[in-house]
Amino acid sequence: MPKKSAGLLPFRRRGDVLEVLIAHPGGPFWSRKDLGAWSVVKGEYTDEDPRDAARREFTEETGYEPPVELSIELPVITQRGGKIVTVFAVEADFDPAGAVSNTFEMEWPPKSGTMTSFPEIDRVEWFSVAEARSKLNAAQVVLLDHLQENVVD
Repeated sequence: MPKKSAGLLPFRRRGDVLEVLIAHPGGPFWSRKDLGAWSVVKGEYTDEDPRDAARREFTEETGYEPPVELSIELPVITQRGGKIVTVFAVEADFDPAGAVSNTFEMEWPPKSGTMTSFPEIDRVEWFSVAEARSKLNAAQVVLLDHLQENVVD
């Protein structure tokens, strides 16, 4: 059975520019990757309601409480590895400098016997939709199209 993940895509307007808040994954494998490496703030869930999972994961990975109302349900996507991702968009404004992520441990350097702690995400940033297209995981770019179609000026 494929893994399921749920996430939030906060958006805001800056004049005529629509911006989205996306996350760069933490850990040594991602430290030098940029284009195509960013993601919607999301995480895995099993029996939970996807909206609840998206809110919980957003809080765990940013330290911010999202608005209760998740205004736009974006299309469910399947990423290259088979993970099924449900994403909700919400109009909100968070300060990326204040984001604090939970952590995970892994052996690093490999075969060293040393367990090292890394943040699940090492930073979040606001990008215009045009900039986010090149930053996001390729499977998630379609979410930007749907967001733009559904955001009313």
